[in-house]
Amino acid sequence: MANRVDLASFLVAERLPSMFGWSEYADSGGLMSYGASQRDTHARLAIYADKILKGARPADLPIEQPTKFELVVNLKTANALGLTIPQSLLLLADRVIT
Repeated sequence: MANRVDLASFLVAERLPSMFGWSEYADSGGLMSYGASQRDTHARLAIYADKILKGARPADLPIEQPTKFELVVNLKTANALGLTIPQSLLLLADRVIT
């Protein structure tokens, strides 16, 4: 994660399309990302921490899976790579970086 900008720059320089699991990579110049919302995951983590701090036993808390997923498309990167992203995919995206 710390090197995401360098990684994205390298991929664009080498003209390699890229797909990542976290939106921060698309924000940093990667072509696309699809994965669990980190913001939502961190909010759920805070709720778990609150329950534990209030005395709940971690072993008694249910296991949760992500419920919110995000598709992010970076059109700046697509243009730099000479790619055309289909309109149908752009309509499905939660966020398009222009």
